[in-house]
Amino acid sequence: VVMAATRNVMRAVRVFEFGGPEVLKLQSDVLVPVPKENQVLIKVHACGVNPVETYIRSGTYARKPALPYTPGSDVAGVVEGVGECVTAFKKGDRVFTLETLSGGYAEYAVAAANRVFPLPDKLDFRQGAAIGVPYFTAYRALFQKGCAKAGESVLVHGASGGVGLAACQIARACGLKVLGTAGTEEGMNVILRNGAHQAFNHRDPNYTERIKACTGPGGVDIIIEMLSNVNLDADLQLLSCAGRVMVVGCRGRIEINPRDTMSKESSIIGVSLFLATEEERHECATAVLDGIEAGWLKPVVGSEYPLEKVAKAHEDIICSSGARGKMVLIL
Repeated sequence: VVMAATRNVMRAVRVFEFGGPEVLKLQSDVLVPVPKENQVLIKVHACGVNPVETYIRSGTYARKPALPYTPGSDVAGVVEGVGECVTAFKKGDRVFTLETLSGGYAEYAVAAANRVFPLPDKLDFRQGAAIGVPYFTAYRALFQKGCAKAGESVLVHGASGGVGLAACQIARACGLKVLGTAGTEEGMNVILRNGAHQAFNHRDPNYTERIKACTGPGGVDIIIEMLSNVNLDADLQLLSCAGRVMVVGCRGRIEINPRDTMSKESSIIGVSLFLATEEERHECATAVLDGIEAGWLKPVVGSEYPLEKVAKAHEDIICSSGARGKMVLIL
């Protein structure tokens, strides 16, 4: 009886109250979820860590899950079981998800079958955990909201993190001129290896002047912005006529002069993958799977943490000196 009971439980991170990284509690007696009719149960091998998960955990984000909950949306692993209506997947399939229903910081996770995708053998599980939110967000920012076209220029502000590198790879594959910023020499090298034509250090006091020298008087057509509370005012000075800033990340308020948008008829557009329609998600998925097949979509994995160090991961993703790829939890 004891043996049967232990198989029904797993290790998972639980949040019982909103707050700092210390509210992330690793429990070893969490029930393994059971997949309903259109759901897939995945044995998790790796789970991506996204900045948004730290905002949700702190209780400052617009969407608050009911407590207690397990964070995490992008997992990669092996199908353990499927609901009775699922035909696309079977036990043993390698998969990655865009979002889980039960939470990804766990040994097992349940996801809706239409949010699960096959993981090709050429990518490992750590890379699989770096696809979902970063690549779908980057594609949405560039094309669904930013209306990017081949021949245009894009500046990826904070290009060495998960979404930033995804944006560099996608934009380069689709014929854009790609500029990226990072905070370290290593970060700049990573973005140059992943699609950026030119890299700039955003810790250099004159870096915006360097970007202007590079783009010429025309300016840059699209800016993918990961830290708009710091950069938005400067971004508006860098744009071309009809240029647009895509706000992907923000950690506070900023003062801007709206007149800066009038002189160029520029736009500031917010991006939220959460608001994508089913059709838009399908379009993102098609583009991402095509990119994997074509070989230009190659997730870069940065820092790796065991589940026990999840609080440190949440600390580092906000406070580290410079990203270099996607942060993942390894199970």
